[in-house]
Amino acid sequence: MSDFELPVSLFTCPICHSPMQPAKDTWRCDGSLHPKQTSHPFDVAKQGYVNLLPVQQKKSKAPGDSQQSIDARKRFLDAGYYQPLQTLICQQMTQLLGQNDTAMNWLDIGCGEGYYTQAMAQTGMDTLIAADISKPALASLAKVSKAANYLWYQQNIDGKQTDTKIAAIYPLVTSAAHLPLRPHSMTGISSIFSPILPEAFATVLQEEGYLLIAKPDVGHLASIREALFDSVREHDSSKFLPTLAPYFELVDTHNINTSLSLPAGELADLLTMTPYAYRARPENRQALLASAETAPFITEAKFVVYVLKKRTTLS
Repeated sequence: MSDFELPVSLFTCPICHSPMQPAKDTWRCDGSLHPKQTSHPFDVAKQGYVNLLPVQQKKSKAPGDSQQSIDARKRFLDAGYYQPLQTLICQQMTQLLGQNDTAMNWLDIGCGEGYYTQAMAQTGMDTLIAADISKPALASLAKVSKAANYLWYQQNIDGKQTDTKIAAIYPLVTSAAHLPLRPHSMTGISSIFSPILPEAFATVLQEEGYLLIAKPDVGHLASIREALFDSVREHDSSKFLPTLAPYFELVDTHNINTSLSLPAGELADLLTMTPYAYRARPENRQALLASAETAPFITEAKFVVYVLKKRTTLS
């Protein structure tokens, strides 16, 4: 197997910000921006992800989603309940990428276990960086990517080619606030139910780069929330838009709804992968799950997808 080469300037060291070169076994920065010219190594885990989250950037011992939450989300999403959203996201990305004739690098921030990431890899981009603060989530994503030969060091192994262009996936454990990426290196960013950091995103995006955001829409899982909570506060999906205004302009908005018929097991997984798992009173949660033992629980998932474009630099 030949070594995979990528321009060293795409990734930067999370410790000293020096340029960093990916490699199959160990990523290493060149130390050029460190006061003592010290080079920092980051080993590639056996699953295929790289941990670029220094201890000083952690706010807890094990930040991000737990293994239980990740396993529940993987079962639920693999069953296809949110496939209409996945399809819409990939359709939008394909259109955006089709307008670009240069190397296309995409960042999927808060990627989780990779349900959306795996589909994004087939939309025509060159490089797909899957980033999340949860190590268990990246381990799951990397394992699936490795099995599919999607990882960055598996591309074009033994001259194998497919009819569909598959992006090289780089699974990174990292903080969204401290992205280990060269400024202006990304063609686009996706944030699917993840935090929005306008300045950090704008910094790594190219001029007129794209930001694609998916959020729960008004009425999302309304019947579940009504069964769990005495008082239901409606989703305000667009409340973050004013914070983006200095950096991005809104290009398009898409709404998508899908009906869900959930047996008890799938309903339990949905609750576990959402904040409902710990916000609702245990007795309300048990009553809801018990109701699905005799007949599937009916609800509706409602999403809104925003497409934004980075504003051009003012002269």
